[in-house]
Amino acid sequence: MTILVTAFDPFGGESVNPAQLAVEALPDIIGGHTIIKAIIPTVFGQSADQVTALMDAHSPDAVVCIGQAGGRDAITPERVAINIMDAKRPDNAGMIPEDVPIVPDGPAAYFSTLPVKAMVSAITAAGIPARLSNTAGTFVCNQLLYRCLHHAATRMPDCRCGFIHVPYIPEQTSEKPDMFAMALEDIVKGLTAAMAAIE
Repeated sequence: MTILVTAFDPFGGESVNPAQLAVEALPDIIGGHTIIKAIIPTVFGQSADQVTALMDAHSPDAVVCIGQAGGRDAITPERVAINIMDAKRPDNAGMIPEDVPIVPDGPAAYFSTLPVKAMVSAITAAGIPARLSNTAGTFVCNQLLYRCLHHAATRMPDCRCGFIHVPYIPEQTSEKPDMFAMALEDIVKGLTAAMAAIE
């Protein structure tokens, strides 16, 4: 099995993105699965354009997109993506869409086609905090998940897609003492367990 794993670059004034660092540190083979890695911009439209192009180029069996969710205290596979872009802050290109559909006339939502509960169980079994999330927000992360699922549904029905959010890492919380942080090596361990749970 081939799994395309993507991560966003730093955004929101941060100098690092734990998603990017973790994906770069993932092994190239996990549980017998070949891992293809890509770092993409935190930009509406561009991010999804790049990932869907990679889907077409590599024909992966699964796509797992990774993003940062500062403030969460666990690794959180996402259950659903909704057809809306509604940003409270600009993306890395300065765009702040408000109440804009991701795909005009597209379905209201798509459910992840990855085994999200099995992934949560695998991460937890590896000793890393994890839980299922029912909201990927309305920023670039949700847009990417929706576009990947839409692309798969309309053009690559055998490709499964999903998204995982990861917490801050300690270097990001030195001036945010009330925020949870997870060691980068634990994020890598948790993501590795999640990839191995995809069958």
